[in-house]
Amino acid sequence: MAWVKRGVVPKRKLPPQLTDNLWVRMDSREVRERFLRYFKDHGHTMVKSSSLIPKDDPTLLFTNAGMVQFKNLFLGLEKGPYTRAASSQKCVRAGGKHNDLDQVGYTNRHHTFFEMLGNFSFGDYFKEEAIGWAWELMTVGYGLPGEKLWVSIYKDDDEAYKIWNEDIGLPPERIKRFGEEDNFWSMGETGPCGPCSEIYVDQGPGIGCGKPTCSVGCDCDRYLEIWNLVFTQYNREPDGRLTPLPKPNIDTGMGLERLAAVMQGVYSNYESDLFSYILKLTEELAGSRYGRDKKSDISFRVIADHSRAVAFLIADGAMPSNEGRGYVLRRIIRRALRYGQILSLKGPFLHRLTDKVIDVMGTDYPELVRSRSFIGEVVVNEEKRFADTLVHGLSILREEMDGLRSKQKATIPGELVFRLYDTFGFPPDLVEDVARDEGFGVDTEGFDQAMAEQRAASQRSWKGSGEEEIPEIYRMLDARGLSCQFVGYEGLKATGRVVSILKDGQLVDSAGNGDGVEIILDQSPFYGEAGGQVGDTGWIGNDTLRVEVVDTARYPKDLIIHRGKVIEGMISVGDVVEAMVDERRRRNIAHNHTATHLLQAALRETLGEHVKQAGSYVGPDRLRFDFTHFAQIRPERLGEIERLVNLTIQKNLPVTTRVMPRDEAFQQEAIALFEERYGDEVRVVTIGDGMSRELCGGAHVTATGDIGVFIIGSEGAVAAGIRRIEALTGQGAIREIQKEMENLKTISSILKTTPDQLVKRVEQLIEDQREKERQIESLKARLATRHSEDLIQTATVIDGVRIISQEVTAADPKDLRELGDYLRDKLGSGVIVLGARGHGKVFLLCRVTPDLAGRYGAGKIIKALSALVGGKGGGRNDMAEGGGTKVSELGHALSKVFDIIAEQS
Repeated sequence: MAWVKRGVVPKRKLPPQLTDNLWVRMDSREVRERFLRYFKDHGHTMVKSSSLIPKDDPTLLFTNAGMVQFKNLFLGLEKGPYTRAASSQKCVRAGGKHNDLDQVGYTNRHHTFFEMLGNFSFGDYFKEEAIGWAWELMTVGYGLPGEKLWVSIYKDDDEAYKIWNEDIGLPPERIKRFGEEDNFWSMGETGPCGPCSEIYVDQGPGIGCGKPTCSVGCDCDRYLEIWNLVFTQYNREPDGRLTPLPKPNIDTGMGLERLAAVMQGVYSNYESDLFSYILKLTEELAGSRYGRDKKSDISFRVIADHSRAVAFLIADGAMPSNEGRGYVLRRIIRRALRYGQILSLKGPFLHRLTDKVIDVMGTDYPELVRSRSFIGEVVVNEEKRFADTLVHGLSILREEMDGLRSKQKATIPGELVFRLYDTFGFPPDLVEDVARDEGFGVDTEGFDQAMAEQRAASQRSWKGSGEEEIPEIYRMLDARGLSCQFVGYEGLKATGRVVSILKDGQLVDSAGNGDGVEIILDQSPFYGEAGGQVGDTGWIGNDTLRVEVVDTARYPKDLIIHRGKVIEGMISVGDVVEAMVDERRRRNIAHNHTATHLLQAALRETLGEHVKQAGSYVGPDRLRFDFTHFAQIRPERLGEIERLVNLTIQKNLPVTTRVMPRDEAFQQEAIALFEERYGDEVRVVTIGDGMSRELCGGAHVTATGDIGVFIIGSEGAVAAGIRRIEALTGQGAIREIQKEMENLKTISSILKTTPDQLVKRVEQLIEDQREKERQIESLKARLATRHSEDLIQTATVIDGVRIISQEVTAADPKDLRELGDYLRDKLGSGVIVLGARGHGKVFLLCRVTPDLAGRYGAGKIIKALSALVGGKGGGRNDMAEGGGTKVSELGHALSKVFDIIAEQS
């Protein structure tokens, strides 16, 4: 047997009979380390957990399984440096297809955040090794009693049955066959797929459902699934046929939380050491104990789970917002806060729990420690924002539920759910949580209909990860092993051989004069766009060839694509050419790239260490830097940041690069991007003695003085908690400074002053303007008084009511309102109708004094008059406004006022 040859224990007797829960107890860290150590000893490469934010898969909200970071290896789209791997992967299932959020707290097993232990084979070993190693690790590595373990297999997988029964020695009655829904895995409607085998542990009849039919597959907790072994051995064709893959794969997954609970002899994940420390702190904050009340226990579990998810999501770069991943994070935070209210937790509390998560988990996940202050600030900010919303929203919801109870109704209307969401920002999922706890249903269809009617696009729609989809042709070339060595750090000119040419997206052997092409060389000094830095431009050629390169891309990892146009000659695969980067342009890019590092260092020194890069653009003409921060930066603080960067430039500090092990770089506190995936070796850019140290593969200057000068052009918000600074360096900055100086001189000349006196002169002009405006207002008031006295004299009395209907001069409706208010106060009792012309329109106003508002409706009067001047209008009984476009009809309309009022008498 292949797995025997690889050192796996062959068929043997089951371990001796053991009584319940006598296996070796171990904490969660030891459970994790023992898994990874076992597979390392069996030739697997230990792969660090990827970010919870999938970098290369726009179909996923979050990383939700161990195989996500290996997806392209499974699909054959990439070639990795290993054929066996093992990992403990951070996962979140709280949105999209895999969403456990609503179940969290109500069961012992569901979580939003969890760790998935997994071992993987990419065309190396298969079922014999996967099953043999799994059994040995379970029974020998973890010491679980063999007689407590059961397995399930796909109904037609006789190969797996034979291994379990004959090689492992598992009795037939403990091998269950299930159908496609339970034991067959597919990546999609077509593509790689295969049967799977699941390992269960029998926790005993004491926690089962007690039914005589209880067995593996029952919904109760007696038979607990702990490990799923997926055998990807087929390709599903479009017609549904299954064809064997030439190199089958192995993909396994085992939840650390479940295994830790089993190894610690507890029947709930929440009683394991992965949650006990959070529950203990929550008990202290709430002044109550977990395990004493079923309803309160739900809240304890929700808060314990969500505090872990929140800490890890923010550490990996997610930010609360109203759409996509940010909305899911905000939803998790607010759900935790809502359940905190049930435990009578007052004031901000969640940040204390996320801080505890960092204390305990930070040793294994140092990204938590690096983001500690930032995580705390994000959570506190969200807690404060939601506090008023939660209290007010719950108050309204409970009043409505009391009303529904009195009417013996059990469904909360969708219109109410929408009003709470649209007006108060109260999340619909919290309404559902409250409704479930109080025995109500929710009219979700009504809510969805209200959303569709009120908003054209849902704020919760997800726009994907933002990653550019890699064209299939590039994936194919990469899978073939095609690559291009980058030599652009050493120089900007290099000789290379043409290994591939693309024209109109198709591979060709050659291209001629005027053709648009994409060229791949065996080595190149051209930098392909990555890490925010734009791609290089320049020339490729020889004695008979000249290709203008207008852009350079990089797919997926080591494939440098030179995009351009053949200006002269013919290019063919196999040609030896010289590649030359536009030196001036690259130099300007390097200025801006190093400046982004100086800017981040200055921001962290000035604003705090919560500042982290959230995006960037580094071009030859400018730089853009997005970063995490909650508030607008005051102008004086921006000036301080700008001065700090320029001071570092003036010091002419050396800029050095070094390739080192990733762990060593992190030990030196090198800054890394949230979502970036790094290999075992990383390139670290250091400025000075370490005032800035970042993981970066881009182009940089050799000393900060090369940058010349740095100026900030603008600062603003681009998303919730994300700010953006745009800036210029070098000649671009000098040109901008010169432009601003010329503008100052021009303005100074116009205002007849000097640049150094310009501010004082402008302040004086503003004060003069304000004084003139005050004088104008005073004159207008005096004129209004005189005018109003004249207008009062024109009043006509009908049925004892004084009526004024006059055309007046007014610049806009505001002037008309002010005159109407003045006349109302002076008239004492009566009806006032005023009309004015301006900008080709008619403005109308009606004022009715309070004593007559119940008798004459200003809204009705204005509605009738507006129709006469070709427009619309309306309002309250005491005041209404309107107008139209028939300016010539204003006099006629005002003459009709008396008839309209007479009809209302």
